[in-house]
Amino acid sequence: DPEGLQLCLACRNMRRAEAARSALLTSNPTAQIALLQMDTSSISSVISAAQEVRLRYHRLDYLYLNAGIMPNPQFDVKAFFKGLFSSSVITMFATGEGILTQKDGVTADGLQEVFATNLFGHFLLIRELEPVLCHEGRTSQLVWTSSSNAHRSAFNLEDLQHRGGAQPYSSSKYASDLLSLALNTHYNKQGLYSSVICPGFVMTNLTYGILPSFPAFLWTLLMPVFWLIRTFTNTFTLTPYNGAEALFWLFKQKPESLDPYAKYHSLTSGLGHNYTQPRKMDIDLETSESLYEKLLQLESEVRKKLQEKQKEPDAHS
Repeated sequence: DPEGLQLCLACRNMRRAEAARSALLTSNPTAQIALLQMDTSSISSVISAAQEVRLRYHRLDYLYLNAGIMPNPQFDVKAFFKGLFSSSVITMFATGEGILTQKDGVTADGLQEVFATNLFGHFLLIRELEPVLCHEGRTSQLVWTSSSNAHRSAFNLEDLQHRGGAQPYSSSKYASDLLSLALNTHYNKQGLYSSVICPGFVMTNLTYGILPSFPAFLWTLLMPVFWLIRTFTNTFTLTPYNGAEALFWLFKQKPESLDPYAKYHSLTSGLGHNYTQPRKMDIDLETSESLYEKLLQLESEVRKKLQEKQKEPDAHS
């Protein structure tokens, strides 16, 4: 029953948030939609947004963790042609493995930008929202938007923030797959469950950002290949509506019945039929535990820094 549903959009850009809210209200005039300013790349922004959520709501049933950036994507032409004549050609097209690199930045908190935005900000948010997510006798659900570009090869436990590599996006998405598993290990007994989805290949601003780095003649060459991939793998969902299929499907499931090792894929058949399919993730319990420990450690360091900063007399006043 959508009548009792309260939706809160936590967004970095309030102008775009207002536009999204208006669009939703146009199609659902009686919907209850609140807005909240939050930037997952900023520690203080996440903490104050979480404080606001705890003031407004006594419980959250669903928390969709969807923020993601892919700054300055570069297309590696050499790797592309190498992959073109290898057995992994379909994987390369469907997931971008090895052919997509990014240039990362550093946030005001001194964290790598992609890591902070895509992973750590969300982790901190969950930790801050424990009081409204964990309740005796009822379940709540975390739903991560991951990617088929999440590759173990891009991730390194000794370099969580991916300072030393060129695939911070892939690293952050693989880390969120691992983190989801660890969150289930630690929170299921408190009624909190975590799942991961993949929206497929959707044409959004993020995808359009990749396109200029992709030589134009290649697009012309590749169009037939794309249609083949769509026919064989169904991962080319193309529209945000189709890409959201798995997000909506999870909303209707009993969280206890879900597989913590599965990524739930939004798929669109050649005839345009949308459906959700679980596919096993390339993750293991031990690595997920190590990641979780390291994130807890980073969290306490970050909080300590924040407290020290707040104690300092304000130089600007």
